[in-house]
Amino acid sequence: MQTVATILWRRQGGPGHDACRLERNDAAWQLDGAAAFRHESGRIAQLHYRLRCDKHFHTQWATVRGWLGGTAIDLSIARTPKGWTVNDAPVPDLAHCADLDLGFTPATNLLPVRRMHLQPGEEAEAPAAWLDLSEDGLGLLEQRYACIDATRYRYASPRFGYDAELALSEEGFVLEYPQLWSAEKL
Repeated sequence: MQTVATILWRRQGGPGHDACRLERNDAAWQLDGAAAFRHESGRIAQLHYRLRCDKHFHTQWATVRGWLGGTAIDLSIARTPKGWTVNDAPVPDLAHCADLDLGFTPATNLLPVRRMHLQPGEEAEAPAAWLDLSEDGLGLLEQRYACIDATRYRYASPRFGYDAELALSEEGFVLEYPQLWSAEKL
């Protein structure tokens, strides 16, 4: 794998950081990162994640390992021809989701942005299999992306009542995720 870009985020509204790198080879893209933060439950979390996509940014698999408070986290998530699995157990009703959203990091917003190639003025639904750390499971996350220009997208997630303009890097990393994350100036 060759490193394409790296980023360091600071969590807004609470303590935390996330460091991530985007890598590629001829057949795949990979996100590799680590996050340490205070979870909304009040517990401290330390998580390492790795997510692999094909060359068109369709998620293939991910691992999430670390801890949330006193609970060990060790998850293997895969997208199979029949749908999604968590630790080899099938997850029903998510087969239509092309993307995996690791809810604790802004890294996975890069996936639908890169996969959909929206042009200014275009918008699209991007339902994702969303990792809920509180339940160690996947659920449906309805999302909508609207391209304003190459470095700005409107993002909406009705599940959380969230609607904001995201600032993006040239590579597709979120630089400014209002009320949630901001990229550190390096």
